[in-house]
Amino acid sequence: MNGIMKHSFLVLSATAVALLVAPIVARAQRVEAQLVPGGGEQLMALANRARAENGAGPLRWDPQLAEAARRHTLLMAQEGPIAHRYGGEDGLSDRAGKAGAHFSLIEENVAVGPSPAQIHDMWMHSPGHRSNLLNPEVNRVGIAVVRARGVLYATADYSRAVQQLSRTDIERRIEDLIRVSGLSIYQGEASARAACMTNSGMPTSHGGRQAMFVMRWQSGSLDELPEALRKRLTSGQYRMAAVGSCPAQGVQGDFSAYRVAVLLYQ
Repeated sequence: MNGIMKHSFLVLSATAVALLVAPIVARAQRVEAQLVPGGGEQLMALANRARAENGAGPLRWDPQLAEAARRHTLLMAQEGPIAHRYGGEDGLSDRAGKAGAHFSLIEENVAVGPSPAQIHDMWMHSPGHRSNLLNPEVNRVGIAVVRARGVLYATADYSRAVQQLSRTDIERRIEDLIRVSGLSIYQGEASARAACMTNSGMPTSHGGRQAMFVMRWQSGSLDELPEALRKRLTSGQYRMAAVGSCPAQGVQGDFSAYRVAVLLYQ
């Protein structure tokens, strides 16, 4: 039996799908449950083999996700029937956040089966679980496998990780992307940071220069600039840019994101 769950900071609802109906097991006393050494790593290796065969990048082990998965899997072993959430338990994103993970998208597969290999096979033959496992948008995983009741319980938490960077580090990464377009970087961080804190309007001039264009955005990635900004950078209208970062706005729960403002000058 398996279950799936998916969250991102752009998606406000989640679903859980059960492939089979599990027997109701009364929890009269605490069940002996033991973490299976190497079980999570075996499932990650199988997942990465499948991802390579399907053109997706490899998953890296995330100890914070693994801790969240461990706690949930031990709870599943005590409860009997598997689920993504039990009464009194935090939801997926809260569990991962409290374990120290930072992410912009998070998904979960759960299962009960006889071995890690057979659990992987079940996930690969279920469309929802297969989609989570092969999702090219995720790059981290934490997995726990627990032995109890004569079977194995497993939880795999997949995420798109958001690296925790200082304000200056965020700004330097965006500046490097801007330099590719040939613009110079203007030391106007104060104005750009002030613009980052607002949602509209043109910031006041800094050092005698007035910005002619401002772009604000937030994302879980610093790999590329917004398309509208790239078009401005290659338009030939501007010679300099200033970059400022600030805390993300309106991010749900434990999700993480970068917020940036870029000012363009003629």
